[in-house]
Amino acid sequence: MKKIVSLLLILVMAAAMFTGCGKETYELALVTDLGTINDKSFNQGAWEGLKQYADENKITYKYYQPAAADTASYVDTIGLAITGGAKVVVCPGYKFEPAVYECQTKYPDVKFVLLDGTPHTEDYTVYEIKDNVYSIFYAEQQAGFLAGYAAVKDGMTKLGFMGGMAVPAVKRFGYGFAQGAEQAAKELGLAAGSIELKYHYTGAFVADPAIETMSSAWYQSGTEVIFGCGGAVGNSVMAAAEKDGMKVIGVDVDQSSESTTVITSAMKMLSISVYDALTDYYAGTFPGGQSVTLDVTVDGVGLPMDSSKFTTFTQADYDAAYANLVNGTYAPVNDSAADEVTGLTLEYVTVDFIE
Repeated sequence: MKKIVSLLLILVMAAAMFTGCGKETYELALVTDLGTINDKSFNQGAWEGLKQYADENKITYKYYQPAAADTASYVDTIGLAITGGAKVVVCPGYKFEPAVYECQTKYPDVKFVLLDGTPHTEDYTVYEIKDNVYSIFYAEQQAGFLAGYAAVKDGMTKLGFMGGMAVPAVKRFGYGFAQGAEQAAKELGLAAGSIELKYHYTGAFVADPAIETMSSAWYQSGTEVIFGCGGAVGNSVMAAAEKDGMKVIGVDVDQSSESTTVITSAMKMLSISVYDALTDYYAGTFPGGQSVTLDVTVDGVGLPMDSSKFTTFTQADYDAAYANLVNGTYAPVNDSAADEVTGLTLEYVTVDFIE
């Protein structure tokens, strides 16, 4: 009899464990782009903010990775997260715009944090942000400006910009980089045209041997530092810099741990903005229905000075430049000011635009 009772208890416990597993849910979710949460870039920055908030507040969380880089896959993966219990879904990147446009209506009780994008139809004919969507952009031109300004103030005159796809965010980084170099050269009293800037878009956000080859050619021709701006594009630039003993500027997050060649990074404060959005959600003040651009006035962008490896550019120099962005003394234009970087008004920077 005791054996039968013991067996029944085991079966009951097993059933309870099985049922418990079946009901396991995750309240916070992040759907990655095709990259991973360890991409040392956009996905990782967003994930770190979500993870920090969830850990601090003992909230369950999970990330989901789509099978393909298309709207249908993003919609399906968002649906999977919501089926798994998600009350808030973080979507990092402009590729999620049509998916969030669809899901904001399909899942009206779920909140969405869309980074670097605003909801619209696949054909761009209809734009709409519903009350359950918080759209966040960043002033990349300011982050790029600080990177270019610091590089020239630190003594560099031969710069490179290796962008990924020529999407608005990448262009803003590049335009700001050129304008920051321009401002620093002016303040240093350098001659007109004395700053050389090689400028190229690779057409994708992936590592490629061709990018490494081009970067090496730039370094060998005298380029002192290259701003690798486009996800894994930076990894190819770093590989070239490591071989040639040169310098790299990272992007989106602090990439100093990626390579000893990284002297600073033009950062979007992704983790902070996601953390703050979740804080607002749980406080009952989720800022849905609006699109904001986070800039220096709210610490939305900047350089990681604690890990930067400048020779002469100091924290005081950085603080002064940052303050001048905040008060409007420095006012770099964004991608709406010119179709291409060569359309900017530059006196001290000579741009070599490479198709």
